[in-house]
Amino acid sequence: MKIVLQRVQHAQVVVDEKIVGAIQHGLLVLLGISPTDTTKDIEYLCKKITQLRIFNDDNGVMNLSVQDVNGSILVISQFTLYANTSKGNRPSYIEAARPEIAEPIYEEFKKHLSTLMNQPIACGIFGADMKVSLLNDGPVTIVLESQIV
Repeated sequence: MKIVLQRVQHAQVVVDEKIVGAIQHGLLVLLGISPTDTTKDIEYLCKKITQLRIFNDDNGVMNLSVQDVNGSILVISQFTLYANTSKGNRPSYIEAARPEIAEPIYEEFKKHLSTLMNQPIACGIFGADMKVSLLNDGPVTIVLESQIV
């Protein structure tokens, strides 16, 4: 599992000209799923996301988690995180999980994250053509992986 995590002032995702998910202060999670991902990957990354201390405390030091600041989370499925560009100029996505494998993992990921946050998780629509907009705060952008390659 690969994640691009962005601390945001606000973010939203639009599908067919309708806002389907939006948050204010919090985290935008772009989630890539591989065929070998399991519940352990979900648990590890959800815990990491909710406890990662990347929000400023009163002294301007990144010392608080999204939970500490009562932030929100927007999760977007992003198979292109598994793009292989080593040959030629057209990316290969063979390392990304097929939709029939990825979608149940994506749903389980959102459910587990919601449980840890004790609040609903905003999200896009799996497999849809989405337009994501955000205001990166900091900017703070972090790449997380559940499996070391």
